[in-house]
Amino acid sequence: MLHLAAQTVRFRKGGFVATFVALAAGVAVLMTCALLVESGWRYRGEPERYGATAAVVADRELRVAGPTVFGETEYTTVTLPERGGVRAALTGELAAVPGVARAVGDRAIAVATTVAPDLPTTGHGWASAALAPYRLVSGEPPRADGEVAVDARIADGRGLAPGGTVDVVAGGESRPYRVSGVVETDGASGDGAALFFTDARAARLDPHPDRFDAIGVLTEPGADRSAVLAAVRRVADGAGATTYTGDERGPAAQPEAAAARDLTLQAGGAFGGYAAMIIGFVVAGTVGLSVRHRRRDLALLRAVAATPGQVRRMLLAEVGLLALVAAAVGVPAGLLAARCVRDELVSREFVPDGFAVRGGVLSAAAVTVAVAAVALLAAWIAALRVTGIKPTEALGEAAVERGPGSRARMVGGLVCLAAAVSLTAFTGAASGQTALGAAVGMLYTFVLAVALLAPWINQAAARFLGPVLRAVWGHSGYLAAANLRANARGTVAVLTALVLSVGFGGTVWFLQDNLQRQTVVQSRDGVLAQYALTGAAGLPASATADARRIPGVLAATGVRRTSVVVPGRLEAQVVAAQGIDPKGVERTMDLKVRSGSLADLREGTVAVSTAQADAAGWRLGDRAELWLGDGTPVTLRVVALYERGWGFGEVTLHTKTLAGHTVTGLDDHVLVRTAPDADAGTALAALARRHPAAAVVDADRLTGDIAQDLAVSGWLNKLLVAVLVGYAVLAAANTLVMAALARTRELALLRLVGVTRRQVKRMVHAEQAGLLGVALAIGGAIAAVTLTTIVNAVAGQRVPHVPAAGRAVVVGGTVTLALVATVLPVGRLLRTPPVEGIGIRE
Repeated sequence: MLHLAAQTVRFRKGGFVATFVALAAGVAVLMTCALLVESGWRYRGEPERYGATAAVVADRELRVAGPTVFGETEYTTVTLPERGGVRAALTGELAAVPGVARAVGDRAIAVATTVAPDLPTTGHGWASAALAPYRLVSGEPPRADGEVAVDARIADGRGLAPGGTVDVVAGGESRPYRVSGVVETDGASGDGAALFFTDARAARLDPHPDRFDAIGVLTEPGADRSAVLAAVRRVADGAGATTYTGDERGPAAQPEAAAARDLTLQAGGAFGGYAAMIIGFVVAGTVGLSVRHRRRDLALLRAVAATPGQVRRMLLAEVGLLALVAAAVGVPAGLLAARCVRDELVSREFVPDGFAVRGGVLSAAAVTVAVAAVALLAAWIAALRVTGIKPTEALGEAAVERGPGSRARMVGGLVCLAAAVSLTAFTGAASGQTALGAAVGMLYTFVLAVALLAPWINQAAARFLGPVLRAVWGHSGYLAAANLRANARGTVAVLTALVLSVGFGGTVWFLQDNLQRQTVVQSRDGVLAQYALTGAAGLPASATADARRIPGVLAATGVRRTSVVVPGRLEAQVVAAQGIDPKGVERTMDLKVRSGSLADLREGTVAVSTAQADAAGWRLGDRAELWLGDGTPVTLRVVALYERGWGFGEVTLHTKTLAGHTVTGLDDHVLVRTAPDADAGTALAALARRHPAAAVVDADRLTGDIAQDLAVSGWLNKLLVAVLVGYAVLAAANTLVMAALARTRELALLRLVGVTRRQVKRMVHAEQAGLLGVALAIGGAIAAVTLTTIVNAVAGQRVPHVPAAGRAVVVGGTVTLALVATVLPVGRLLRTPPVEGIGIRE
């Protein structure tokens, strides 16, 4: 049967094109997602400034205990958004370990130089230069507070040399430093440069001087490396820190590497799961339709004594061969697409330059097996029906349409429909990521219910639309209604593909738009200040105090953006937060407080959004346990609940609570409210000039910057959604063309009995109008229910925002797709003389 399958594929290429396209495109999409996951799994970053160390002791992750399931406690590990530190005293404990030559604490200080403002630069104490190691190219180490040693990448081409002067921005202030020396290292990458202060000066510039960012361990020559590392781990574990060795030193040197790894793992995994479900629908429908359209051939084989097992093996062999050829095309296409996505991720600063697409063998094997398994299963199920009848009935089966489906199919569809309705209620009661996950499950359960119930849906729609079709298209409408009713089972794949395109595209794409719009609207409506003092290098707390002293200024509020880790019912999550000084905050921002008051916000208290309070189970007056961005656990009393969490962060803290727990220790901007008749613009501009890279902008400009940042952050989601929707659209077009081209004999018979070409075209138009109306109604209803439920659960917005242009694209695109993919193939069929068409094989 394998030889017969190969001959069939060879001599009937046109009949297998649709199946091949669905398989190859599915492999390419899944390969792209799988490569993102595999590359993220393999990515560890570069040790960079810790290249000379045997181990690095740091605190980059937080492990949080979750619920207990079957007696086992589930744990969640999250990357700390503010890069946790280790206590400085741990350096002495590590240095005392036998075999350790030195234990050097490293401080990572956010700095910038005026000569190279676009070059990312990090400040360190001079002692940590030995960890890379950095070596002096010229000059000498810094020995006074006013001296620095600069990276050769800063000095090259800018005329900097020992004895020169360079302005360094650190801690929100700029001051000149004498260049004592120029350093370089073989291990540094092109991601950023280093600048070295004296150790004492670095400690004063560090927002948390009693802690190090990391501690590098250098071993003595000839020491038993394994024994030394084991002893270092014991000491680090006792201090609650993590020991990184070998390639694992990368995340310690580049905290952004861990974030990049999480991003690619989560994005590739999540969208790979979505893609797998969509591809499962599409491949199963396409393969099943392909087998269905070959019933006459298969019936003939059964009539000439081919056994059911032989026919099934032939069909499986055909699909298996197509899957292998599709993998040969789809795997390289997926590899190329993954590299393009990687380049875009780097250019948009989602991942560092050092991130590369790695692996491919595991991804290719897994994707090929998965797609082939789905195709083979679909072929097997379709073959069972064709081969499950007696040989003498086989040819009759090829000519007569049987009932819409089995009782098991109807029961399965009703069960899926009930499950989707239940998920609707669950999504409405949930929040955050739990609601998002439930909404995706609800979407696919609805589509699966439609796929199972499609024969009965088509029959009911044909009966309901029959009078309308006859009224609009006359006799052609009567034929269209009769054909839809008789071929209810044959159009299952077409209806499912159209519903999937409308439902998935209308839900996921517009969900991203709604979340972005909600954030911008809440920020715009909640900012009461007319001006914002922004600082690319950060602003010290003194900037807020200075702004308050300007004549005409009614209130000024410094805002420090950060993230915190909050417990959840299932797992801990990192959420956006802000730190503010509540003095006069009621005049600069309106968080839409539902209960409590921001005036009560002080050190040891917290205000949270209503959505976050519901997710964590907090109420006004409760003691909320959470972790600051650097992993410090805190217990804070809830003093206010507010609604505008998307625009201002789910958690609002007093700035004093965040002191020493953020990387820079600086504010991001200062909101300024002035009296209606005050002219404080000149004084504010003068204040901005006193701080490096600071500017005064209108509050509307601040909201515009937020919108731009959201557009950048939402790019990856929209890219992946566009790929998945594009695949669903391709599948719909593929299915429509396939179904249209299979009607050669039917249309030829109609013409032979007197139906004109014009009447045939009108009949096809009426059929498509009916099928499109049903698909748009069902797909639109699914999208509306899913989108409304998830937007209400996540953003508290009862009516989702769907732009008119977006609605036009979804509806118009679906209509155009269906008409083009059907009218053009049918027009080609009608050019064939009916006496020839009636004799053409399927």
